[in-house]
Amino acid sequence: MNWFSPWPEAHVKKEKEKARALRKTPWWDQQLQKQKCHYCENDFQKSELTMDHKVPIIRGGKSTKSNVVPCCKSCNSDKKHKTDVEFLSDKKTN
Repeated sequence: MNWFSPWPEAHVKKEKEKARALRKTPWWDQQLQKQKCHYCENDFQKSELTMDHKVPIIRGGKSTKSNVVPCCKSCNSDKKHKTDVEFLSDKKTN
């Protein structure tokens, strides 16, 4: 992974608060109803899926509908602070 400079803590805190609010919306519930991880495309129970930011908050990502996806805990842990493009690229080469 390439080196990056983390965004300011104020940005991270604000976006995490927005993510918590987004998790409580009907829109997020609809995303979970698909019961599929965005990255590995395996099926999961709703309770087994987490919210992942395609562009991580720490790298300037925002908690918006266009930047969050349902993700299994394994993929979310493996992705860490990578963008979705970096993560998917790494998965293809491994």
